[in-house]
Amino acid sequence: MARKLTRREVIAGAAVGAIGATGVYELVDRLTTSSPKRPVVGALPPEQHLLDGLRFVHQDGVEILVPPLHHEIVTARVAVDRTEILNAQGAFEETLASIEADYAPSPVGLGVTVAWGLPYFNRFVPGQSGRLIPFDRRARKSALLDARLFPSDPEDTLLEQNEVAILLRSDVRSNIDDALGRIQDTKLLEVTSLRRGFVGGGFEGRRSLPKQMAVAAGVRGADLIPDNAELFLGFTSTQRAALGPGKIANFETLGLVDLRGSDYFREGTHMHLSHITEDLEAWYVDFAYGERVASAFHPGLDVKPHTQAIPMGPNEVSTGADVRRHYRATGQIGHSAPIQTTSRLPVDLRGADGATYPKGTAIPIRADFNTLDNPFFFSSRPGEVQAEPVAGVHFVVFNPSSDDFHRNRLAMDGVLPDGKIALPPRDRGQGFNSILRTTHRQNFIVPPRRHRSFPLAEL
Repeated sequence: MARKLTRREVIAGAAVGAIGATGVYELVDRLTTSSPKRPVVGALPPEQHLLDGLRFVHQDGVEILVPPLHHEIVTARVAVDRTEILNAQGAFEETLASIEADYAPSPVGLGVTVAWGLPYFNRFVPGQSGRLIPFDRRARKSALLDARLFPSDPEDTLLEQNEVAILLRSDVRSNIDDALGRIQDTKLLEVTSLRRGFVGGGFEGRRSLPKQMAVAAGVRGADLIPDNAELFLGFTSTQRAALGPGKIANFETLGLVDLRGSDYFREGTHMHLSHITEDLEAWYVDFAYGERVASAFHPGLDVKPHTQAIPMGPNEVSTGADVRRHYRATGQIGHSAPIQTTSRLPVDLRGADGATYPKGTAIPIRADFNTLDNPFFFSSRPGEVQAEPVAGVHFVVFNPSSDDFHRNRLAMDGVLPDGKIALPPRDRGQGFNSILRTTHRQNFIVPPRRHRSFPLAEL
């Protein structure tokens, strides 16, 4: 059974195991001075996964979203039995509402996203979920599927069975710590892992948080990270035109998902969570800048040295034919290019939200962040957390369904809609894959805010 963390352990960051990473994380508040300038926010949206108050800047002529500096994910299993689930629903919602009353729903305050895994639905509400969990029309399957392995995943990648995952995002580390303590105080959840990290902080000439943290941790290759890099691998990933806009990842928006005659999950979405290690030394020593560009995006890009933000908007989208042409000419497919064959709209589309989404618009909304966890800051599995900090990413992305994410991830391995490109798993020609190792995966449903607490329990 998972060990319950005390409130003091959660707040102080003294969770069992990651001694090296813990020591480094204590530097976070000293390395960040204040929150970046942020716009004023409005009322809470019905969607949990959408975060208000985000600011945009320009880097290398590209419009960039400035993400929250600090992120943390807590995974857990439910600590009550089925007879107590309705009372738990009310108590948990009361706690979440009190947190939101104290913090603005933006990076200067706190963003809270609660997601639920198949083990929760199967254990507590099997009948209700069988009737009401949205259905993926294209895949002819549930919108929430078990996680799976992909061709470039190691055989020992763990497909997790957490019942709930809570994503916390803020420019202020102490806001996250306070929310974690209050959630733990409910005694409704048994924590299975804490996953801590950071992103950005290097815009407008400042030294980024990932660079400072990796150097402080003594990670091999950290000194080669560009000083203002948003992420460890050097390129800026939050360009506005390459992120899913507005409500595009909602279940109902694109018509990919059938809500099964109910509005219960309307304004909800699907979330994939994984942990991936990154070999920074291999990336910066073995790959010259031009090959890093070809690997991260696609071969043949003419980019000035040291450019970090490379346009990947609707007008720069690669087709399957483009990817195959690059492969025939260079033996490489890149990273962004093959994924674009499944993650971008193939035609102009008017969504159920009334917005018009042009051809080439991105569908996934990413919320990933760098980490020094190895693999987590805390784990209830004995011996899983190692003391030595390791460069990596906690990958978080919102898609309309599990299958939609699976198609995107398969394309990263060269499995395109019109057939597979014959590249061996983790081959250097597959972009990032040769320097990445996935350790954990799981899929979740993110209900709308009104049903975020123990969904379907009241039915």
